[in-house]
This record gives sequence, C-alpha cells and structure tokens, in this order.
Amino acid sequence: MRRRMLTQQRKAMILAALQRDGQVVAKDFAVSLGLSEDTIRRDLREMAAEGLLQRVHGGALPASPAMADLAGKSLQSPDVKRLLGAAAARMIRPGQLLFLDGGTTCLELARALPRDLRAMVVTHSPTVATALVDHPSVDVALIGGRLFKHSGVCVGAQVLEGIRRFQADLYVMGVTGAHAGIGLTTGDMEEADVKRALAQAAAETMVLATPEKIGAASPHIIGPATLMQTLLVAGEVGEGALAPFRAAGVSVIRA
Repeated sequence: MRRRMLTQQRKAMILAALQRDGQVVAKDFAVSLGLSEDTIRRDLREMAAEGLLQRVHGGALPASPAMADLAGKSLQSPDVKRLLGAAAARMIRPGQLLFLDGGTTCLELARALPRDLRAMVVTHSPTVATALVDHPSVDVALIGGRLFKHSGVCVGAQVLEGIRRFQADLYVMGVTGAHAGIGLTTGDMEEADVKRALAQAAAETMVLATPEKIGAASPHIIGPATLMQTLLVAGEVGEGALAPFRAAGVSVIRA
C-alpha cells in the first residue's frame, strides 16, 4: 500500500510539474526527489500508456487533449475554434488556391469564408468539402483515399498522389500539438504524412492552434516548427509560451 501511494504521489507531482513548467526532464526531476532516474522513467512510461503525457527524449511533455476523435474534438473549445476560423477566413484572398486541412477548427474556417469569395479549395476532408457546397464561387477539389474515420479525413497513397497535382498559395494546417523544440505533431502516422506533403506543396503554411495545443506533443512528428510560417492562436496563451516560436522566425498572430 505504501509503495502504491508513493507512486501516486510521484505521478501527481509529475503532472503538477508539467502544468507548471511545460515539461519534465527525467534526470533533473529524479535528482530533485532524491530518487533514481529509472524510477521516474518507469512512472513516465506508465503515465504515457494512460494518455497522461507524451514521452520525449530525456523526459516528457504535456499530452495533447486534441487526440480525441472528430466527435470529441467538436466539444473542445468550440468558441475559440470559431474565433480562429473567422480570423483565418479574413486572411484568405480572392483568387488563391488553398489547401484546407481536416478537423473541427478548419471546418470553422470553411464555414466562415465569405459567400462571394472566388477561390479554389483543395481538401482531403469530406466534411470540409461539404461545408463549402453553399459557396457558389469557391471551386472545391476533394482528394480521395482511405477514409480515416477517427479524424474524418482521407489518407494513404492516393491522397499523396493527388496532392502532387496542385501547388497552393496557402496551406491551413491543423495539428494536435505545436512545440517549438519538438515541432508540429499529430496522432496518426498517415495523417502526418499527408500534412507534411501538403506543406511541401504550398508556398506558405499557417497553423491554427487552440491554447491546449501550444507546448503539447503527440506521437507523430509532421515537421519542425519552422515548417509553418504563421501560427494563428486564440484564447489564453501566454507570451512566454509563444516566444520560442517567434525566436524561431515564425510569425505569431493572435485572433
């Protein structure tokens, strides 16, 4: 019983440190508690298996709550997502060819686009494509493939081949985690492949991020933070969390 309680206490302290500092370095944390590094690493492994954090080299970062499925994501920060979508929509210019990602935030962007906008949207999200049916001047190209139902987007070789047929002015990317050091991350390997390919085929990439995604990480890396040129944020995000992105040369805009 005592050992179990001590384990619970350690894990509570790890979660508190993640919330306070945004990261846990296993070696330093072990020293601060007078414990072995192996003990802390075991705790981190167990907590990662429970979805409480994301292990990285040398320690851990907060796990992104945006790993939920599409229905679950729709319940997370809906007002902030609408704000992000509206702000991003104002940045779209007539005549642009736009890559638009899947996910609930990009869906809000699609809904917020002006009805009279003349542009072309290329997407691998059937949901986003459907949202643009009532935009008479927006041409929509839906790239098909295997439907990854968790996120409501198409993935696989067919999607990657379809992307090669376009060169976009702007790619609006959704992520589950954005960390200045680890990079841009998501929860699925094939999703990461598609996002990476879209960024490589666009002149500019903009990431839309709700507060819980800043400083968080997911298992699959899309690319470094510098893969994006612009980070659009909304909600309560402190300047300290955004400063590393600015230092890396990313333009940070508050919605």
